Amino acid sequence: MILLNPNEISFPDPFLLKSESGVMAVGGDLSPERLHFAYQLGLFPWYNPGEEILWWCPDPRFVLFPKDLKVSKSMRKILRDEVFTFTENHCFRDVMEECQNIFRKDQDGTWISEELIDSFVNLNQKGIAKSIEVWQNEELVGGFYGIQIGKVFCGESMFAKVSNASKAGFIYFIQKYQDSLELIDCQIHSEHLESLGATMISKLDYLKILKNNNHES
Repeated sequence: MILLNPNEISFPDPFLLKSESGVMAVGGDLSPERLHFAYQLGLFPWYNPGEEILWWCPDPRFVLFPKDLKVSKSMRKILRDEVFTFTENHCFRDVMEECQNIFRKDQDGTWISEELIDSFVNLNQKGIAKSIEVWQNEELVGGFYGIQIGKVFCGESMFAKVSNASKAGFIYFIQKYQDSLELIDCQIHSEHLESLGATMISKLDYLKILKNNNHES
């Protein structure tokens, strides 16, 4: 694990650095520039409130290939009946704040700080970070956000206030962009996303896909 220089935007090469825990580096800051660079390399921040920033590149990596998306009969009916409506980048900050405040089982705090929100909003204004909003009766009931790196979408966090809201938004997003996306990075395993077709691949395979589909580098 490498201690980052706060005055220099750099990271260890995740191709070369091995870590059983998945932590590649510690420290640095949450500036928009550092965040964008981190995701281009395959790293993401995840840490406990009040502690040093930890930068992760886990092995294996939890991902979803658009072609492997699984949509249950019940979800197909929900989408067909237009139970929800969807927007993109309509209220990015609101989505992040909902993700920040939503109750999560077995989690006491959140890594989504005000500083992180401000930096992601900056990246959203530049067209790098994106949000999907899910609405029901004109109320924001679900959504998620992440960063687009070439043809890889790095999902960060999602929330749902009513059953199936975030799942519907996720399906909507993948179906709409399945021809222009190579991979959805889900980072860490969850049963919720596994039910939609997400699976584990090696860190090396993930980094190769990211590099091959990163038109920004």
